[in-house]
Amino acid sequence: MKKQILLIGGGGHCRSCIDVIEREDRFVVAGIVDVLEKRNQTVLGYPVIGSDGDLPALIKLYPQVLITLGHIRSPRRRMELFGELEDMGADFPVIRSPLAYVSPHARVGAGTIVMHHALVNAGARVGKNCIVNTRALIEHDAVIDDHCHIATGAVVNGGVTMGSGTFYGSCAVSKEYTTIPPGSFIKAGGIYPEKR
Repeated sequence: MKKQILLIGGGGHCRSCIDVIEREDRFVVAGIVDVLEKRNQTVLGYPVIGSDGDLPALIKLYPQVLITLGHIRSPRRRMELFGELEDMGADFPVIRSPLAYVSPHARVGAGTIVMHHALVNAGARVGKNCIVNTRALIEHDAVIDDHCHIATGAVVNGGVTMGSGTFYGSCAVSKEYTTIPPGSFIKAGGIYPEKR
């Protein structure tokens, strides 16, 4: 019997996550936690069953959790939620699309989602609570710290070290073996480090 999973955040990123969860077919979505005003609405047919104040009770019922709140300008709320849910005893599975490839020689941390057609190559390490979005490439020996978002079609080249909480935009490209500081914002189509 499949375990149930609770999703935290009911916006656009949630819809993409649901698609991956359904395709992976390991979990059944128990429901979604969002703002109070959205209670009793649905997201792709799944009910919004509570808001942040309901989390302690919901975690007891559904300890398997994925944070489906997106990360564009700031990772702060995703980071706060991860700590709060961890303190409540939540369990954070890795969610991986069957259309993605994660090398058996790579490591992916708790609560991270690897979305359709993403590739995580040999020796790469991806931290906790990360988003490896559609068609993103994380090359060999790259180290992605916790709470990062590697956006659609982005390329993280070999040996790159990326600090916690970084947003790495769609189709961004890094030079190999560079270090990206924590909390960085690399714009869509950006090149890191920028050419001077």
